[in-house]
Order: sequence, then C-alpha cells, then structure tokens
Amino acid sequence: DALEEGTHERVPLQWALTQTNLGLALSRLGERESGGERLREAVEACRDALKERTRERVPLQWATTQNNLGLALLTLGEREPGTERLLEAVEAYRDALKEGTRERVPLQWAMTQSNLGNALSRLGERETGTERLLEAVEACRNALEERTRERVPLDWAMAQDNLGGALRRLGERETGTERLLEAVEAYRDALEERTRERVPLDWAMSTGDQGVALMLIAERIRDATLAEAAVAQIEVALVTTREGDFASAAAFYEERLHLARTRLDRLTDR
Repeated sequence: DALEEGTHERVPLQWALTQTNLGLALSRLGERESGGERLREAVEACRDALKERTRERVPLQWATTQNNLGLALLTLGEREPGTERLLEAVEAYRDALKEGTRERVPLQWAMTQSNLGNALSRLGERETGTERLLEAVEACRNALEERTRERVPLDWAMAQDNLGGALRRLGERETGTERLLEAVEAYRDALEERTRERVPLDWAMSTGDQGVALMLIAERIRDATLAEAAVAQIEVALVTTREGDFASAAAFYEERLHLARTRLDRLTDR
C-alpha cells in the first residue's frame, strides 16, 4: 500500500525508503525460510532503493541501504554455490563504509565492519588460502573497538560471534590449535550476553558454533571427552534451531552433528 501511495515519480525518496524497509523485511524473512526466493526479492528491493538513494543525494542513507543490500546478498550467497553473491556482499559493505565512517557514525560503522567480517569469513571458507579469513578477523576486531559490551551488549556479542566464526575457519586451515582456542574464547564471550533466556536462537547458534570449534580441537589433540562435550553442544543447537523453525541453521547443525559423531567414533574406535 505504501508503495502505491508514495509512487516513484511523486515522492522518490519516500518511495526509496519504503523499498529499503521492504528489502530489510524480506531479508529477515528469507533468513528463516529455506531457499532463496525472498532473499532475491530483498536484493531487488534494495537495488531499486539505490536508484534514488544515491551517494551524491543522501550519502548516509545510501550507506544504510548498501549495508542492507549486503545482508541480503550474504544470506543468499550462503545458500547458493560459488562466490559471486558473497563477492557482491563484500563490495556492498565496502561501499557502505565509504560514507558510514567511524568518525561520522561510529556504531553504524561498527555494524558494517562486523557484517563485512562475516561476509569475508564465508567467502574465505570457499576460497583457498587464508587472505580473506585474515581480513575477516581484522574487520571483526575493528567492529569491537566501537561495539563494546558496556555500550551495546547484544551487538558486542554478535561481533564476538562473527569473530569466532572467522577464527574457527582460519583455524581449520592452519596447523595447531591456537586460532581454534581463540575462536572458543570469542564464542564464550558472545555467550555471556547471548543467554538462552534472552535470545534463545542466538544462544543456540553460538553454542553450536563453539561446539564445532571444540570438535576440531578435540580431533587434533585426540581428546574423546572434549569431543563428547562438543557433540552435546551441537545437538543442543540442532534441537533449538529446529524448534525455532530456523530451517537453514538447523540444516547446518544437522550436517555438523553427523561430522562430529563420525569424528567421535574415530577417537573412541567405535
């Protein structure tokens, strides 16, 4: 209705705002559903908004819309094969940072840095080498300079979770356990604010992701007790995401649980 009332020709910036809000709503809906239809609609809505919300006309609104575009592209990129969407997400976040600077909007800058770190982390997972993953760790640490626990506790926890993901993926590529232990610590920090009572789905995902990191450590140091604890954490994440009707997350933990149980069987010679 709002799109009909505020037509593109009559009030272009109001139309663009509505498109931006539509894109964000579709993106959030698409995160919870399987498939990519809603997310593709979200990308289209954000790109439509950017036709009027230009950098020259409304620089900060342009940056906000670029960030929203990045969110939709990142989630879509996680569902699709290849790296094209993830590269587009990284580009959108980097564009957002050109106007949404630390000096001008510190918390918005930190949010975009955290999102950029997440996108680089996912991209690095699909590419060889460690360059993207190192960039991801740097972006997540940048975010934590402004997203402090005292100022924005749940946003701080999200940035810690993203840092944990980047460190875990980096640790998978490197030898030893140093990066993986850092990942476990980042997830532990995230869980101080992401409690089961406050944000059950976020709690479940940080718990499960920490379990994945612990399983990698257990495998490298051949510790069956640690491996059993890791399996239990991933099981909790699977059950909670299923109950919360978070299809994409549940599918991820189902796959990770199968891998973890296989690794545990190897450690215990079952």
